[in-house]
Amino acid sequence: MKIGFIGLGNVGGKLAGSLLRNGFDLTVHDLDEDLVASFVQRGARAALNPLSMMQECDAVITCLPSPAASAIVVEEMLPAIDARKIWMEMSTTDESEVTRLATLVKEKGGSAMECPVSGGCHRADTGNISIFAGCDRATFERMLPTLTTLGRRVLHTGDIGTASVLKVMTNYLATANLLTCCEALVTMKAAGVDMNTTYEAMKISSGTSFVHETESQLILNGSRDVSFTMDLVKKDIGLFQKIAEKSNVPLEISPLMVQIFDDGIARFGDRELSPNIIRRLEEATGLSISAPGFPSELTDDEPEEAGYEVVPTGLSAPLMA
Repeated sequence: MKIGFIGLGNVGGKLAGSLLRNGFDLTVHDLDEDLVASFVQRGARAALNPLSMMQECDAVITCLPSPAASAIVVEEMLPAIDARKIWMEMSTTDESEVTRLATLVKEKGGSAMECPVSGGCHRADTGNISIFAGCDRATFERMLPTLTTLGRRVLHTGDIGTASVLKVMTNYLATANLLTCCEALVTMKAAGVDMNTTYEAMKISSGTSFVHETESQLILNGSRDVSFTMDLVKKDIGLFQKIAEKSNVPLEISPLMVQIFDDGIARFGDRELSPNIIRRLEEATGLSISAPGFPSELTDDEPEEAGYEVVPTGLSAPLMA
């Protein structure tokens, strides 16, 4: 199967790298010609544009920064889509938009799948990231070998739209974890508690989280480079708030989180690294939150392993199509 990959940024470049590293026939495209050149040097082919990529490939993956960017690309590819073609959306996007684009693909006879990832850039780099896949079961089965190369844990979430809703939910939870970690670290610093000791107390306790064990390290190092920016956080938590409003759920924490990141963007800029939301509290208290011994960037110390389908608790494993 010939795979195309559009979007070689922080996450997309690492996901595409997993395909290339595992011997897939890969064609790539990105507006950054240097990123494309680096893949060509490693054995990938370069596509002139999204249309030519869909013409040449069996399946095309998009991993782009916004729903608008995905729409432009998919609409350009439409003339080349037929019953043999698959579009796979790996961006974090809006449920209604991915459903609209999937409908356009299906009207041309093609298949569509949304498959956003979760687990951080460091796990995308090793193929150990988790993937949510929204599509019909037949398409899921057809692309499962590709998905289990891109990620370790693959969850079939149901029809198109379900994966995007769940992905936005997980990013909302991660953001809530980030904000509480920031408040915990600054409060312990103000109370005179050693930061290294604070980190370990959080890690070994019921208060730990994936975010603490990753992003707190980058905060304490001072690099704060999680390869994710405040504008992307605002997009994701805004999408979650939109889902809640559509479903008539009167959330209380979510609107406050949106306000906090609006303020962070106003102060530091929309492309500021997301863990630097802690700067709001550092500036308010005059404290600097750092400690020795923490890494400047995250690495995945788990070996790359074969991926597998995750079956939800209480459900039987689905029959192969």
